[in-house]
Amino acid sequence: MTATKDKFFKPEKVNARDKAAATDQTARAIIEAEANARDNKTEKLKALRLLREAEGGGEAAAPKKTKRAPAKAK
Repeated sequence: MTATKDKFFKPEKVNARDKAAATDQTARAIIEAEANARDNKTEKLKALRLLREAEGGGEAAAPKKTKRAPAKAK
């Protein structure tokens, strides 16, 4: 097996504009997928919240936290 430059190096250079377009397309696809996942999660949680409120009447409110006095300096 002979070593040639075609095996180790790309024969042509990639155009910067093509590379930027590919990166942009990939980034937009990732952002769109994350947005879709976030929207699906929001809809699911909203449905669960509405179901919980319908079953329990919304009585299970979290207790309010009281503020603590600051520590005294010695």
